[in-house]
Amino acid sequence: MSPVDNLWTTRQNRARLIHILDFGLTRSLPSSSASERVCAVSSLRSRSVVGILCLLLGSLVLQMQPAQATNADQYKLYAHSRLINDTQYQCLKKIIYKESRWNPKAKNGSHYGLGQMRSEHYRTLDPYRQIDATIKYITIRYGSMCNAWRFHMKKGHY
Repeated sequence: MSPVDNLWTTRQNRARLIHILDFGLTRSLPSSSASERVCAVSSLRSRSVVGILCLLLGSLVLQMQPAQATNADQYKLYAHSRLINDTQYQCLKKIIYKESRWNPKAKNGSHYGLGQMRSEHYRTLDPYRQIDATIKYITIRYGSMCNAWRFHMKKGHY
């Protein structure tokens, strides 16, 4: 048997928000009954409109889903974990974006993957190993990611 989607156990923070809004809008009204509060005083119509808008907003909050990280975000996070220096990471990020738009299956002629390497072996690597191989290649050939980016800016490739 699957668990019931109980508002108070699965969405406590959102339910509390709606409860706080409701309490804040109705506590200063003269009657204890919600129906009497709305009908008793005509000047309260504006408050009831605000209350309805808050309830609509609250229901939208309940339906919102958290943002999902894309694969590209995960690849960027991995690359940043390999390059502690943020300046070097920013240069690598620009190179990979320019070469493959962070698509590990990108192909341009005989060049493959995130770093657009020419090796058939590189093409079969998972994206994280492609990042490692790209960093290793750039470090050996150019000494740093920013040197490779400067070269890329001049020549259009690295």
